[in-house]
Amino acid sequence: MNTRTPLLRGIVACTLLLFLTSLVEGNPLYRYRNAEGNVVVDYQVPADSIGGGYEVLNNEGMVIKVVPRALTPEERAIENAENEREQEAREEEERLRKWDESLMLRYSTVEDIEDARRRALGELQIRMSILRGNRRALKQKVENYQAQAANMERSGMAVDVERLRAIEVLQSEIVSTERDINDRQREIHELETAYDADIERFRMLRDVVELRQTLRTRK
Repeated sequence: MNTRTPLLRGIVACTLLLFLTSLVEGNPLYRYRNAEGNVVVDYQVPADSIGGGYEVLNNEGMVIKVVPRALTPEERAIENAENEREQEAREEEERLRKWDESLMLRYSTVEDIEDARRRALGELQIRMSILRGNRRALKQKVENYQAQAANMERSGMAVDVERLRAIEVLQSEIVSTERDINDRQREIHELETAYDADIERFRMLRDVVELRQTLRTRK
């Protein structure tokens, strides 16, 4: 009888046992609630229970990871709305920061902003005057052509096509010029609003700077 056979069998059995034990110990445990609401600990989470969330446990039963439950459509909508609000708040904060930096870099006093506004508005007013002059000239040409056409009709003459076509072209140019005038008027209004906001913001920044300086001198 070979005395080493039982020994070899024992070694193989112990090795296999240790191997299986290590596999079991190496696999994490999962704790979740089943469809009946009962807490279950297992080596896997059934597909129909994943949406309810679960915990991952180590070999000592300690929680090493938590997977939250899936949100309902209503909860998802609330979360998305909150994320949008937070994003809007971050964007507004960044906009104000850049605005403040721009004001402090470009201007030293409120008078600087007012001077810049006068220059910008003056340029727009010049363009408006040119457009209005062009409109008056175009209207005068139309009136001249229309008077000529009326005289021709009273004389029993047919108004030539070229003259009628010239009136149409001029009227089209008048419409285009009036559109440009409206655009410049809107631009002037937007510019005035923007400079007013700059002045108000700059005054607020200046007040904050002065307050900080006052607080530092008191310390």
